[in-house]
Amino acid sequence: MHEYQSLKVEQHGAIAHVLINRPAKANAMDEAFWTEMVDIFDWVDRTDSVRVAVISGAGDHFSAGIDLAMLAQAAGEMTQDIGRNAERIRRNVLRLQAAFNAVEECRKPVIAAVHGYCIGGAIDLISACDMRYATASAHFSIKEIDMGMAADVGTLQRLPHIIGDGMMRELAYTGRAVFGDEAREMGLVNRVYADHATLIEGVMGIAGQIAAKSPLAIRGTKEMIRYSRDHSVADGLNYIATWNAAMLQSEDLKLAMTAHMSRKPAEFAD
Repeated sequence: MHEYQSLKVEQHGAIAHVLINRPAKANAMDEAFWTEMVDIFDWVDRTDSVRVAVISGAGDHFSAGIDLAMLAQAAGEMTQDIGRNAERIRRNVLRLQAAFNAVEECRKPVIAAVHGYCIGGAIDLISACDMRYATASAHFSIKEIDMGMAADVGTLQRLPHIIGDGMMRELAYTGRAVFGDEAREMGLVNRVYADHATLIEGVMGIAGQIAAKSPLAIRGTKEMIRYSRDHSVADGLNYIATWNAAMLQSEDLKLAMTAHMSRKPAEFAD
């Protein structure tokens, strides 16, 4: 498999495990990270043998967010022309957003397994994932406010749909830390595990359950959930009716029915 600088990918059966791999830098998101995310999630999307992706951090942390050295470099590239500066910043922000759009738009479910720091840009990342799980000591913070800026890579757009508007505002305005149990209470994470090893084991178990389902049905389910978030109920119902007009003719349906009747697990094609 392709060698990456900031990320590492391993395929275990039908599960792709994506590791943010800069442990010496608390997995801060450097220049390479943003392009590699797009590349890797394009690969996950295209590769039929991959049915689920898990994203976690190597070493002691999930990620401490955007690498400040990268921000400093961008600041150094500013000119005297305010219009040209604005255009450059805007283009750069859209480029960073594309890395997490790739996660959200990936046809396969993406699960975040969080331990240690999950700060700033890392919150933007997990907000784009399908589900989130964490250790009790995981440390979440929308830190951008303490950098004198508004979060701009997806947190403010996606997080209200996950934890609700009021809670998201509290975290975004204060930048305060939230740990595992509180994160579970507010619905930021689905479940809390004692330590990193049990977290990875638990998340891989959930990923395995999803990987055993019809990949076509999982694909449709993710697409509908994503579409319905941004559309009316009527739009969503209309879309699923059209979608399933084709998908209900799939072989997977017959396989699933037969398996259900015979109480044996179904084996679905990639």
